[in-house]
Amino acid sequence: MDDKYKELREKAYIANMELPRLNLVLFTFGNVSVVDRSLEVFAIKPSGVPYQDLTPEKIVIVDFYGTTISGNLRPSSDTTTHAVLYREWKQINSIVHTHSTYATAWAQSLRDIPVYGTTHADYVFCGIPCSDPMDDDKIQGDYEVETGYQIIKCFQDRNLDYREVQMILLGNHAPFTWGTSPDNAVNNSAILEELARMAYLTEQIQPNPSTLKESLIRKHYERKHGPNKYYGQSC
Repeated sequence: MDDKYKELREKAYIANMELPRLNLVLFTFGNVSVVDRSLEVFAIKPSGVPYQDLTPEKIVIVDFYGTTISGNLRPSSDTTTHAVLYREWKQINSIVHTHSTYATAWAQSLRDIPVYGTTHADYVFCGIPCSDPMDDDKIQGDYEVETGYQIIKCFQDRNLDYREVQMILLGNHAPFTWGTSPDNAVNNSAILEELARMAYLTEQIQPNPSTLKESLIRKHYERKHGPNKYYGQSC
């Protein structure tokens, strides 16, 4: 195994193993990738390998078009989706895809997750976007590549910045999240699942809940984000 990629493989392995620990995946339902932009490659979980069988050595290294550079196993079937996002969005360094229960249920319902409370606003200042279902011609084409562009198109149509909103529900499919580091991307995946669960429970208690008023959304978001944030400790 090429030692050149040892650290990158280890980072991807650790991030992938966080998914079952956080109850975000079952069996082989998901993957994490981690990029090395200086080498123009990323590391990703191999396709169909159960988490209990995963080791750092099994992590696959691919280029920004999904071609395997190092590794003996086939990379995740979602590899070219990750590749599209790394090519188009230069400031992300890790991507997570899961089929976590509550977030996937919202995706299958083709609904954005509304901002019902301050917990949501602490992390995202808008509803979690759910993309439209993919068109038939794209499904029959290069499906995984088109999935990447489906994500990008949703953000363009909504006028959203991927650096501010770091999560999406793919219509009829499941969630993707990303971040500036593996920890950040996995954390976003866990946050998304919890926001999805809270929103679902809110609608069970009150079938027609009001969304949070804009002043509270901005107050809670800006406490944690932006130049005037004051949550947490200063470095």
